[in-house]
Amino acid sequence: MRRLMEVIVAVSVLCLVGVLLFAPATVFGQGDASGSPTSSHSQIARGRSLFVSGCSSCHGFAADGIHGLAPSLHGVGAAAADFYLRTGRMPLSAAGQEPQRRPPAYSPSQISDLVAYVGSLGGPPVPHVQTEGASLSRGQRLFADNCSGCHQAAGRGGIVTGAFVPALVDSTPTQIAEAVRVGPFLMPRFGSAQLTDQDVSDIARYVVYLRRPPDHGGWGIGYIGPVPEGMITWLVAITALLLVTRLIGERVER
Repeated sequence: MRRLMEVIVAVSVLCLVGVLLFAPATVFGQGDASGSPTSSHSQIARGRSLFVSGCSSCHGFAADGIHGLAPSLHGVGAAAADFYLRTGRMPLSAAGQEPQRRPPAYSPSQISDLVAYVGSLGGPPVPHVQTEGASLSRGQRLFADNCSGCHQAAGRGGIVTGAFVPALVDSTPTQIAEAVRVGPFLMPRFGSAQLTDQDVSDIARYVVYLRRPPDHGGWGIGYIGPVPEGMITWLVAITALLLVTRLIGERVER
């Protein structure tokens, strides 16, 4: 009898150790952030419902795209969905339009659900950007080399062949990183071999700085370069100079 009790105790200890080693992480609070192992599945289901009602007419019921209308969303990842939805670039009012920044069409919670659904189809997740401690000077150099040709040195945007280049003053660090990795519309996509995660963080730090740069030299005039400065020179400064010359000039009688 004593031998039987020892065997039972040993088996019980082994079972307990097995449960501790192999139990799902969500049981001990290390899984889903909500604490519920089914929350992610329910979020994906809600996102799928929103997708069917608001996106499937262009992207297809199975999100595999419709030729000549919209691309497949399999493999684009949560990063692309998060960028396009939170900046209001999707949904488009008509196929073929250039996606431009506008107020989001969905609430933040709905966007999270849609992003979860698109993310479940495969692809890169939403990037994590840490601007605290990033190098501002290095970000300026990287931005000048890779971004300023289209977005202008002060990040105020411009025009290129076939597209309007958006200003970056309203972009969050996450949206900046998403755009770098996704390459929306005509913008090229930069992989980690071209710009590392640290490079992207430095660029994001510089773009955030551009929102309110110090005006040590005077009036910023929109920070869009020599065009407004030239207009001020011709329309204001020269006009004022002519008026002053007229007032203080000596009249000569013929």
